[in-house]
Formats: sequence, structure tokens, C-alpha cells
Amino acid sequence: MEKIKIGLYGDNGHQIWFAFQHPGAEIVAAAGIAPEKIPAEHRSELRFCDSLDELLQTDAQLISLCSPLRSEQARHALRCLEAGRHVYAEKPCAFREEELDEIIRTSRRVGRRFHEMASVAFQAPYAALRKCVAAGTIGEVLQVVSQKSYPWRLERPADEQVDGGLIRQVGIYNLRFIEHLTGLRVTELFARETRLGNQGPQSECRRAVSFSMALSNGAIASGVSNYAGPCAPHWNSWGYENVRIFGVNGFVESVNGGETVRYYTPEQGIVPLDPNDGAIDWFDTVLDEIRTGKELIPVPLETELSPTRWVIRAGERPLRNLTGQEH
Repeated sequence: MEKIKIGLYGDNGHQIWFAFQHPGAEIVAAAGIAPEKIPAEHRSELRFCDSLDELLQTDAQLISLCSPLRSEQARHALRCLEAGRHVYAEKPCAFREEELDEIIRTSRRVGRRFHEMASVAFQAPYAALRKCVAAGTIGEVLQVVSQKSYPWRLERPADEQVDGGLIRQVGIYNLRFIEHLTGLRVTELFARETRLGNQGPQSECRRAVSFSMALSNGAIASGVSNYAGPCAPHWNSWGYENVRIFGVNGFVESVNGGETVRYYTPEQGIVPLDPNDGAIDWFDTVLDEIRTGKELIPVPLETELSPTRWVIRAGERPLRNLTGQEH
């Protein structure tokens, strides 16, 4: 199998350290990453670059972007695409819709793959929910309820330019759960957020957001994201998430990130689901797209990035409840 050569840029997010052990990948260079953050056994294999421009002078075919400032990442993605490189980008890949549209257009014009690290709905346990909905098991989707929580830390970025802020960085999961699992489009969205409980006097980091949405078939959806989740040693996972999709003939759910995965219909009662049913390896599929030149990701790029588009809109125009007064 042809190994895809990868360059890493930045470590502000879920950089793909696992690719050092991936049989189909070879990490050849890095920039914007302190050498001591690279696993010691791999440091001697890499070319350390002083800038993204220097990284683009290496033979890396794919650039994994976790830009130091997320607000600059769209510009970095466009630079990589114009340089003839494929791009794998941390969320959110853009801060403005115009940037998102330009990424899509440029990717197609130059014939290079662009994808976000958007695997959640296509891997276990959520792929099993997606397959259940697509099969019509619970009937037409009526309502979706989703939750994504992380622990609170005062060290969370005070400036939304760093990671996108709560709506773009965490709320995007709500949109992915809703659109990618149901195959429906969000047509309307209302967001309200608060920084209540953030004791950092100079911090703009919000601690909770609620979404209310309308879907393309007339269904409704809601989502909550927050920095109020449990943490170690009292919790055995980093995030806490739940998704329930109600249809006109039952529901399907994943509780606590896949601890319970099941559906219910009046005819069959409660039926456990195999969390791995229907799952794909998103990163493997991205690499296969590069090798074959074929579109293998299960949804078109516009659909993949639709959740990003909606959190961009919500992040620009939320109703903020900062001090008990509405703005």
C-alpha cells in the first residue's frame, strides 16, 4: 500500500499523532510544533520547519492543520490547497462563510482533497444510529436531542480566536449529530449562550450554549454543549455525550458516548445495537481518496461542512446572556 506523506502544522487541537503508527501514512515534516512534543522515537525522522511556507516546500502530500490561531486556519488551508497539497483540518476550519465557500471552490478547482476532522457520525457508536435511521427502522425523523459536555478549566482559551469558542469548537458536535446522523438539513437555528461560572475576569470563554433548530422535513432538534461535564477521577472518559433520535415509529439512542446503544419500536420493543455496525475509519478513507482520486467519504463536501456553516452563523449572531441581561 502506498504511504501518504504527511506534514503536521500546529498542535492546537486533535493533531494526528496516531499517524506515526499508521501503516498507510508517513509523517515527514512538522511546523508550529515544539520538537519535544513529538514522540522521542520519531523526532529524528522529521524535518522541523520554521513556518507553514517552509513546510509546503517539503514532499508532504497531506497537511494536517491544527493552526495556532483557529481564526487563521482557513487562510492556511487555502495556502496549502493552492500549493497542491491535500488538507485535513481541525474544527472549525473557517470563521466566516465566505472562507468556507472559498475552501470548497479551491479544493475542486485545484483537484486536491479537503476534509475536516469530522468523523464522529461515521464511527462507533454513532454510525449504528445513522444506519438505523437510514433503514427506516424508527420511521420518519420527528425530533433530535443531543448533548456534548467537556470539563471546565480556567485554562480554556479566553479569546475565541484561539479555538473558535464554545459554539464553533464544541457546538459543532450537536450539528454533526443532527445533520449527519439523520441525513436532514438544518433550515433554521437559534442559539443562546452564557459565560456564567467563568471566573476569569478577562476571559470571554462561554460555558454553555443551547440550540433550537428546524429541519428540512419539518422535524425539530435541540442541542446543548457546555463546559460543565464530569472529569477524572470520577469519570472514565474525557467527554460526556448523549444523542436521541425520535421517529414517528420509535427512537434510537446512544447514551454516555456509546455505553448504551439501542432502538425502540412498539413492534419490537428495545433492541440493542452493535456500536460498530456501519462504522468507517474516516482517516483511512481520506487517505484512500488521495490514493485513488475517487470520492469515498459517504457524504458530499458541502454536506460534511454544513455543520461548520451553521456554527459559523451561530457564532456570529448568537443571543448572548453574559450578565443576566440579553444582548
